[in-house]
Amino acid sequence: MRGRDPVTRRRLLVALTVIVVAAGGGAAVTAYSAPEQKSAPKDSGGPSATATVQRGDLTDSSRQTGTLGYAKERRINAGPSGTLTWIAGAGSTIERDERLYEVDGRPVRLMYGSGPMYRTLKPGDEGRDVEELEENLRDLGLGSGLAVDDTYTEGTADAVRRWQESHDLKQTGRVGPDQVAFASGSVRVKETGGAVGDPVGPGKPVLTVTGAERVVRFQLPVSDGSLAKTGTKVTVELPDGTSAPGEVTGVGKTAKTSDDPQDKTPKIDITVSFDDPAKVRAFDQSPVTVNLTGQTRKGVLSVPVNALLALPGGGFGVEVVEGGRSRDVKVELGMFSDGRVEVSGGGLREGMKVGVPSL
Repeated sequence: MRGRDPVTRRRLLVALTVIVVAAGGGAAVTAYSAPEQKSAPKDSGGPSATATVQRGDLTDSSRQTGTLGYAKERRINAGPSGTLTWIAGAGSTIERDERLYEVDGRPVRLMYGSGPMYRTLKPGDEGRDVEELEENLRDLGLGSGLAVDDTYTEGTADAVRRWQESHDLKQTGRVGPDQVAFASGSVRVKETGGAVGDPVGPGKPVLTVTGAERVVRFQLPVSDGSLAKTGTKVTVELPDGTSAPGEVTGVGKTAKTSDDPQDKTPKIDITVSFDDPAKVRAFDQSPVTVNLTGQTRKGVLSVPVNALLALPGGGFGVEVVEGGRSRDVKVELGMFSDGRVEVSGGGLREGMKVGVPSL
């Protein structure tokens, strides 16, 4: 650093060693102290450039790159054995009571439910799958007067017969995985697990589906974890240049490093849902930018980060310029935001001038 004055060396040291870690809305800062030395006398001209101590609001924020996708990926396995004679195409959206695939010309249709359709239901059966089936029959207008509970009654069988009649099926009053598959809601086909003409059997994957709702997924450094709690409002910048509001709806429980050998920073998986997903029409797997806004510190004093000095005895300070002379003032640091840092102590006031490196 030959040829540089002590103040410049201390500013360079700050630039090289300050590590800002957003945690709980604040900032943790560490630095190596400059070697113990006598302060160089200040010339009457002071620093070659100055900045103003400002009072205002600082907001902790972060911009992260994410990927546009769909929620709730899962596989749908075949129910009956036979030959696959029709299958929904990749990218198609399937609603309640619509076809997912056909085996030997017999459709398997989508019904909404959190559990699987794993058995043939008949009068006398009990369970959550019975209740899910009855909820679907009611919502399809086929269960007038039907008690929605976990018991498969003759009333349930009558509603099933009406459903079977509506699809020109044999009216047995029984229904199982050869006719129905459950998913939590409407689904979008991500990819097919077979082609027309392929043999299929129970348990063999035929479709990989997701929810129909658009979401964004990205990884956030653990150090920024306080910015992405469930319910946190965000703005997503889309590939077409527009922005869409949303909120964090999923936060991973386990930190992990990426596959990039150059980046071993522990990160957590974050999922963002849109306030109005129907308006998001970009291609699946498109890159997007997520703007996270964290805590706001109102009415605080701040200076540019490059105004900080590493003081000889440890800690940080700024070079205050007043009356044509300058002096070092020790300060306490708070939040960092957009190139500025909250400072307090040392008699700092709004409007004071502090030294900064010249351009």
